[in-house]
Amino acid sequence: MRKFLVVLDDSRECLNAMRFAAMRAARTGGGVAILSVIPPEEFSHWIGVGDIMREEARERIEAHFEVFAKWMRDRQGVDPELVIREGEPMPEILAHIREDGEIGVLVLGAGTEKTGPGPLVTQLSRSSGSLPVPVTIVPGDLSKDRLEAIT
Repeated sequence: MRKFLVVLDDSRECLNAMRFAAMRAARTGGGVAILSVIPPEEFSHWIGVGDIMREEARERIEAHFEVFAKWMRDRQGVDPELVIREGEPMPEILAHIREDGEIGVLVLGAGTEKTGPGPLVTQLSRSSGSLPVPVTIVPGDLSKDRLEAIT
C-alpha cells in the first residue's frame, strides 16, 4: 500500500498537509504515516531531566497526533500510523522515507508568512531533484472546500 508521509509539527500549515494526505489516501486506497521529529537540543540537560523532557515531548506529540488521527478515521476512513524519531528533522525525514518502502509521497504544508514557506519546504525544495519520493507542497491558506476539490 502506498503511504503519504506527513510531518507533524507545531506549524499552522501542518493542518492542511494532514487534510490533504488523508483525503488523497482515502480516495486512492492509500495510507498515511505521520512523522514527528524531536530535535536533540531539547534534551541536552542532565540525564534525568532529559529523560523526563523526552517523555513529555512524546506525550505531547501523541496527544497532537490523536486529534488528527480521530478526524482521519471518522471523516476519511483512514487509520494513520505515528512515527516519532529523534534527531535533526531533514536527515530523520529522509531516513524514514528510505526505511519505509511504502512511502510514496511526502506531503508538506507551506507557510503563508512573508518569511517564506517554512524551513522544511525550503530545504526540501533545494534538494528535490535527489529525493527518493515526490513532494507535494500544500499551501497553508487553502480552504477546506478547495482541498476537497483538488483531492
